[in-house]
Amino acid sequence: MAEREPSAQQFTLDDALGVDTTGFMNLKDPDYAYMFGFLQADGHLAKGTGQKGRLTAEINARDIDILREFQRLTPYNSSITERTRSTNFAATHHSATWTLCSLEARTLLTNLGLPYGRKSKEIAPPRGQFAQRDYLRGVIDADGSVGYTGQGYPFVSLTTQSTAIGAYMCFYAGKITGAERTLKRNARDGIYNILYTKENAQELAAHLYYKDCLSLERKQVAADSLSTWIRPAGMRIAPDRRRWSGWEDRVLLRLNDDAASAKELGRTEKSCYIRLWRLRTGKVPIPADH
Repeated sequence: MAEREPSAQQFTLDDALGVDTTGFMNLKDPDYAYMFGFLQADGHLAKGTGQKGRLTAEINARDIDILREFQRLTPYNSSITERTRSTNFAATHHSATWTLCSLEARTLLTNLGLPYGRKSKEIAPPRGQFAQRDYLRGVIDADGSVGYTGQGYPFVSLTTQSTAIGAYMCFYAGKITGAERTLKRNARDGIYNILYTKENAQELAAHLYYKDCLSLERKQVAADSLSTWIRPAGMRIAPDRRRWSGWEDRVLLRLNDDAASAKELGRTEKSCYIRLWRLRTGKVPIPADH
């Protein structure tokens, strides 16, 4: 009896490539979580005719090493090219581009939350479990900054059009530093600019840019340098703003008295006066169950 030939259904892409593609973009893996965050912020998925298409990530050539890491982490065929051109910002700009064309890889990335075309407002943190600090570090490496302000203060910042990414940055950084941020678009260009400075920046940078993590080398160096900053003697530490809760608003409205409210809530009379005025004039909503 002749030996039975394998069916087409038994033949996998792994067989064709001679490599194991299982585990690619497992976001529980810190390296893939970082890579996905970076690609969400700085990658571009473009559709071609039929099932054709490509994922590209073009960055300054000084950071080409991170693209080589992406190539190493990707079991599908990909390429890195370099070019020099003039832009609106520089007469000569030397860039490097990583390109991935595999349909299977593109489909996986799309399912994880990397859409085709313009995506700045659409991207959001992955659903399910993922390596959170590594993912956020990827987003910051692509669309954020780490270093010192013009006044010499440590800072970590993120610029994004995505409400979901901005909210996640505020939520996660708040857990690490205890600092609260109000998410508000810039009136000029509709961008969210989220900033942490001084000790908050030091704490956040130390948490995100840990030893031997995958990152842009220059930002890793910048993050490491923040730890050397020491608050000058006599520099006041501004307390984090205490947010108003629904039960506090109800107390204000019930007592209707600045001094009595301040005593019961442990706040200043001035803050109670302003909050009560905002409630009465509709500047802030009155609690639903009041």
